[in-house]
Amino acid sequence: MSKFELKLPQMGESVAEATLTSWLKEVGDTIEMDEAVFEIATDKVDSEVPSEVEGVLVERLFDVDDVITVGQTVAVIELNGTLENTSESNGEVTEHTEVVPEETVTALEDNVVIAKETITAPSPDYTGSERFYSPLVKNIAKKEGISIEELEGIAGTGKEGRVTKNDILDYLQTRSDGASEAAAEEPKQQAVDTPVPQKQQKAVVETPQPATVTSHGDNETIPMTRMGKLIAQHMVASVSTSAHVQSFIEVDVTKVVKWRDKVKKAFEAREGEKLTFTPIFMEAVAKALKNFPMINISVEGDNVIKKKNINIGMAAALPDGNLIVPVIKNADQLNLVGMAKVVNDLASRARTNALKPDEVKDGTYTVTNVGSFGSVFGTPIINQPQVGILALGAIRKLPSVIETDEGDFIGIRSKMFLSHSYDHRVVNGALGGMFAKAVADYLEAWDIDREI
Repeated sequence: MSKFELKLPQMGESVAEATLTSWLKEVGDTIEMDEAVFEIATDKVDSEVPSEVEGVLVERLFDVDDVITVGQTVAVIELNGTLENTSESNGEVTEHTEVVPEETVTALEDNVVIAKETITAPSPDYTGSERFYSPLVKNIAKKEGISIEELEGIAGTGKEGRVTKNDILDYLQTRSDGASEAAAEEPKQQAVDTPVPQKQQKAVVETPQPATVTSHGDNETIPMTRMGKLIAQHMVASVSTSAHVQSFIEVDVTKVVKWRDKVKKAFEAREGEKLTFTPIFMEAVAKALKNFPMINISVEGDNVIKKKNINIGMAAALPDGNLIVPVIKNADQLNLVGMAKVVNDLASRARTNALKPDEVKDGTYTVTNVGSFGSVFGTPIINQPQVGILALGAIRKLPSVIETDEGDFIGIRSKMFLSHSYDHRVVNGALGGMFAKAVADYLEAWDIDREI
């Protein structure tokens, strides 16, 4: 019987490792093609890793929170979905038998027991909870007599606070260790045994909570999240690697604003997509990168790597305050409709943590919209190994001098700042400034009568 090694896939040229955040399959579970087996996290994305084959999971080589290098084998899958197989060739039946690890047999037996119990016993009523519990956790809770109120009080360490198998087993161990003390305290025992309203019952159950926040006088110490720590390391490494320098340019985007106001309702009715300013700016950046290819580069040692494809990353804020950078592949080949659809799709799935590893890798240049938070301009840090990043400031209506053949006038114009950070090791001030000016010129020359 052949086996398949499920390895950690490549997730981007600057990503060499990832943290295993949870197992979605137990040893002995049957796995379908493209079914997720485990979840991983990097400083750029949290993602599920699917199986490339059908079979049975026979070995898990890493534990949750282990750091895995790209290319390492994470799980072993027995092909054909069985541990024992009978094949027929030329009318002959040949039986192939392999020695199955003891833990695999045990896991399979446990699954059979759980399945039988699920069929013969009534399912526990967890319908009153909005929290997600896996079938395995529910079965353990039912077997151990854990009520829904008690289960609600268990702190989950899984994704989005889900209760994992280890969480409930740790809770059971803690409850078992404290059984003798509970027995010695008669009033407390009676309180647990006596039916009480739900709110009171939650107060009776004493579940140990992880000490995530500590107080020191008037101050609180809050540990950084795993992703927060990785982002911090990435930012410090970028500043240490690249010689950051900035160029700023003010852009009159009155034509862009008027054109969008004129076409956005028709665009949404026809395409089923909202037309934001982002795809317009991305189109301008893509055209500028095509005209200034030495901005679309990376540095490897003493060599400059000139990129063939123009892949623009767009920094997106997550609900938890962290950032992620989905990548618009071959941005120069998209028309405005195609750009709008890609931008909206990536932004939407970034907010729901549904991006795939391939969608946050291979970026060649990055754009960040600091104006969405009200900032007029900013000085963004370069996303390594790229050499430039453009910050889009807030669009504001300002009094401005308007030059005409009949003289100069004061009028109200929509304006914004572009802030271009670039790596001064390989991009000089002239090139960095000309690139920003090219983006500005394209926006200021926008055709107010452009068809969509």
